[in-house]
Amino acid sequence: MMQIETMMTQLRLQGMARSWQTMVETRQLHELSLSQGLELLLQSEAQQRSNRRFDRLQKNARFRYQASVEELSYDASRGLDRSLIAMLLTGEYLEKGESILVTGAAGCGKSFLVSALGHQACAQGFSVGYFNVQKLLLRAKMARVEGTILKFFDKLAKTNLLILDDFGLTHLEGQQQLDLMEIIEDRHGKASTIIASQLPVANWFDIIGEETIADAILDRLVHSSYRIELKGESLRKKR
Repeated sequence: MMQIETMMTQLRLQGMARSWQTMVETRQLHELSLSQGLELLLQSEAQQRSNRRFDRLQKNARFRYQASVEELSYDASRGLDRSLIAMLLTGEYLEKGESILVTGAAGCGKSFLVSALGHQACAQGFSVGYFNVQKLLLRAKMARVEGTILKFFDKLAKTNLLILDDFGLTHLEGQQQLDLMEIIEDRHGKASTIIASQLPVANWFDIIGEETIADAILDRLVHSSYRIELKGESLRKKR
């Protein structure tokens, strides 16, 4: 028995090793057929690997909030469409590379909502990156100085879900406009992007600034995205 458990550990089959130990301690091992025992061991290993992948994806995403979809409030005053959220939680939009635009006043729960959607994506095995827009553009600037900008853009392009929070807090200037266009262009029709902003989508043109670039960015986002407009008082004030 010990030799089997040791071999499982050496082969890094942690889920199987833990399940085997439980089966031995509870004497369940002697009550199961070979196929039944093997099925339980394989299920335990698959679950262990799934849990490890989720933990890794969640850590790499760097979410602002540890939010779950179970915590979302569907109070009528917030304007959150339960059926739309239910559809998004299936992950179908991620398979299709579709985007989501979330707008609403400060404190109404935008960041919490997009974090919850991001956590759900991680649970479904998708890679996620969560960024404040200004910090993302600053990182792009630093990557350009270091000569790693192409690598940085390539990593963003390969991320299944990119969440851009706090868009529109300041106007974009020069290279920032071009960098945002590059990011959106690389992902258009291939990978999903969620953008959260205090400003209505109608005001985004002015925030981006340069007419040609604004047209290019919004054309790729607005016409084929899901819209969520949160309403109501600031949740921070209620606390």
